[in-house]
Amino acid sequence: NAEYGKQWYQRRVRGNKDDLLLELEESPLELVMPLMAEYPEIETCVECSARRLKNISELFYYAQKAVLHPTAPLYSPEAGKLKPACAEGLRRIFRICDMDNDGLLSDHELNEFQKRCFNAPLQQSNLMEVKNLIKRYCDNGIVDNKMSEMGFLFLHTIFIQKGRHETTWTVLRKFGYTDQLELSEEYLRPYLHCEPGSSVELTEEGVEYLKTLFRKCDMDKDGILSPTELANLFSVCPNIPWGDFSSSVMTSEMGWLTEEGYEALWTLNVHLYPEHTLEYLAYLGYNSDTRGNQLSAVQVTPARQDEYKRQLSSRDVLLCNVFGPEGCGKSCFVNRLIKKGEIEISPETERHICINKIKHPVQEEKFLILQEVRYDEDRRDEKEYSLYWDLLDKGGDCDLAIILYDTTRPDSFQKAVDIQSRMFVPSVFIGTKCDRSAVKQELVSNCTPEQYAQMAGLPPPLLFSAMPDREAAQSKVFQTCVFFASHPFLQQSQSLNLPLILKASAIVAVSGIAAFFAFRCVAVRSVARVAVRSMAK
Repeated sequence: NAEYGKQWYQRRVRGNKDDLLLELEESPLELVMPLMAEYPEIETCVECSARRLKNISELFYYAQKAVLHPTAPLYSPEAGKLKPACAEGLRRIFRICDMDNDGLLSDHELNEFQKRCFNAPLQQSNLMEVKNLIKRYCDNGIVDNKMSEMGFLFLHTIFIQKGRHETTWTVLRKFGYTDQLELSEEYLRPYLHCEPGSSVELTEEGVEYLKTLFRKCDMDKDGILSPTELANLFSVCPNIPWGDFSSSVMTSEMGWLTEEGYEALWTLNVHLYPEHTLEYLAYLGYNSDTRGNQLSAVQVTPARQDEYKRQLSSRDVLLCNVFGPEGCGKSCFVNRLIKKGEIEISPETERHICINKIKHPVQEEKFLILQEVRYDEDRRDEKEYSLYWDLLDKGGDCDLAIILYDTTRPDSFQKAVDIQSRMFVPSVFIGTKCDRSAVKQELVSNCTPEQYAQMAGLPPPLLFSAMPDREAAQSKVFQTCVFFASHPFLQQSQSLNLPLILKASAIVAVSGIAAFFAFRCVAVRSVARVAVRSMAK
């Protein structure tokens, strides 16, 4: 069928009843050759006889091979070369296996490739035969005794032309490709179960693999990825998974990605978008027989409520939501985590996030994520601020709520109290702009910020200045936030707040006064009755 032929349905032509061949005057091959020439998708012609059991097993072998290892998706007989999808898949595999990123596969890299795909080392004699074949028929296929990308593609072309396309299919399937030469869904997105209150972090194995990729693509070994080097790292992916990362992590003076910022960016990505991170780990070639799939690169933490009960936090990544009244310096506070000043943020952006690794003199290093929750009092009823109110009512799914207040504005702490009163997570107050002259905070309860924090079961308020020359003091504040976030059970009560205490106290007081007057009335009446009876007697 010509229509099927255009769609490259693979065909096997069988000549049955070979035992009656003597009755034919014309050779069967003469009958078949024109047909094979007209339809290049016909790969094999088999003469067989059921009566004489001739080539029966061969017939089923080729039929099975046509289904399991089809040639049509890989190779174009008319053009005599690999099809684009096949060539692109093999190029990705070549770049993944090029561990030193020199654009060539050394003997060691070829041997690792062989073991990864076929679970057996490559014999030196076979390797020399392959290299000699490529040298003979492919210019620049072997460079400096190493196999180039061109030589790698040529080798698979030879495999297919010689009928060994199962070799190419084995390689492609080991790297996640389906029969349609697309990465399979289970390869890209394995199921990851994450309960509410849990978070996802990178394991040591995952971090080490990502750092290996960084060092592989850092060609000048300066500890920084230039835009070209970063594009090279993600050349095996559909695109670079990050946009403008300079406002979220540590970068060089030129805004390029440092190794520290690179690790932090992956940590942030897996914390916020775990499925997306798993997908890109697969693109980058993490999956293998030794490592398994990319689930071995991540781990799910216990739910926060379980950690509160056990009074033990095992998290290495801590998320803190930063609240505060307008103008209190939330953006500056968040930016100082990555040692940066003012950063231009789009007005449409509801959240600004920074992450950095915090070194603590007592406990282990932790990644601290600060998420600014922006708020404009004049637009509080608009739908776009629904995220703010959702985070405010629940405190957000975070380890610590940081509530900022401006020490230079007398009404700022009262606004911070109004925010904290709706929190149901561990909280801490931080007074900003402490490098300026502080003013007395006007509270409805006529107490100081320190007194309020004590009555609410919170730590004493911290003081913070975003000035660049206060870096040491800023580090101590961030270390303290990490300590509070990793030890939430040290706070007397995460859900107790002063307004509720005052309301309850007022109710108890009024009830006590009413009971007292009721008791007095009853007592007076009793005394009066006794007096009347005495007088009657």
